[in-house]
Amino acid sequence: MKNKILMPLLAMTVLLVGAGCATNAHYVQTGGNQNVVTIGQINIQDYMQAADTMTGELLASGALNRVANPPAVLAISRIVNNTGQQIDMDLLTKKIRVALLQSGKALTTTTVGLGGTAEDPMAKGIQQENDFKSDQQTTRTPDFTLSGKIIQLAVKAGNTSQSTFSFQLSLTDPKSGLAVWEGEKEITKQGTRSSVGF
Repeated sequence: MKNKILMPLLAMTVLLVGAGCATNAHYVQTGGNQNVVTIGQINIQDYMQAADTMTGELLASGALNRVANPPAVLAISRIVNNTGQQIDMDLLTKKIRVALLQSGKALTTTTVGLGGTAEDPMAKGIQQENDFKSDQQTTRTPDFTLSGKIIQLAVKAGNTSQSTFSFQLSLTDPKSGLAVWEGEKEITKQGTRSSVGF
């Protein structure tokens, strides 16, 4: 008798627990207005806005056209994280690199990196082997380096929190050591809690 009562109760409990754990997970457009917006963190739409704005400004400046042998070769240097969170800089730099490559104005080297660390060690090894065999340097040195900083400024007044993320980039001619272009994109978010949308 106990089993006849316990079994339906157990089955109903499992169904209720399962229904309570169900989620309404669904796809949204990356960077769209259905994305979650957090005040104190950089969201994917922030990276997209910063990359799009600064790439557009860089291309419009004409700085990449000032090379003897186009397209310009670009090396990614240090981008300093001055925020309170851990950041994978590729979320910003890869978007810029893809846009520049697609524009036809610049190529990005993957064999030159900070401290001799290459993004693509295999390509660097093949390049070095080819240089050794030909007894001269055949590789093209970068025309420009891209460096920068991401800064976060946070304030709070009552229940309202606000964060400003400043994305700053500099394009430098390594031969002269002079910056030939600089760009900055500030993104400010305000609210009382995380939300969905811009």
